[in-house]
Amino acid sequence: MELKFSHIDILVNDLHEACTYYAEILGAEISKKFTWQRDDLHVIYAVARIGQERFMLVQPFSGNLKSLLDSKGEGTIYRHCYSTPNIETAFDELLARGVQPENENGNPVSRENLNSPSGVRIIWLPKRFGEFSIEILEEKGLVQFMNEAFSGSKD
Repeated sequence: MELKFSHIDILVNDLHEACTYYAEILGAEISKKFTWQRDDLHVIYAVARIGQERFMLVQPFSGNLKSLLDSKGEGTIYRHCYSTPNIETAFDELLARGVQPENENGNPVSRENLNSPSGVRIIWLPKRFGEFSIEILEEKGLVQFMNEAFSGSKD
């Protein structure tokens, strides 16, 4: 499976405060703000970019990430994210290795249902190490998302 590291996701209590801190203290460029809501999961998030490195700051309101924030606290790194040139190939290779890809709520997904609220096709691996998860995003969609995230005015 061809993978390239993309970013990490970090839980925060207050997205605006976290974005301001990283921008003022570390000179991070902050993307537009986005909402992700599907099933029980509801979050707002932004991408912080320092040079070529990036990470997502995620403020959850409900769902498994809100429970994780409440139990583990702010600053919890809960996900490593990778990109792949072909999400269907990654999906098929995971199945061949005995791993059923999931959605962000831990529910099994089919090869035909890899779309997400962000518009990027994504799969998650089942959690094996506590609350830590691995996300695989289709590279083409990720590039488009990042271009949009850092274009024009910020929300």
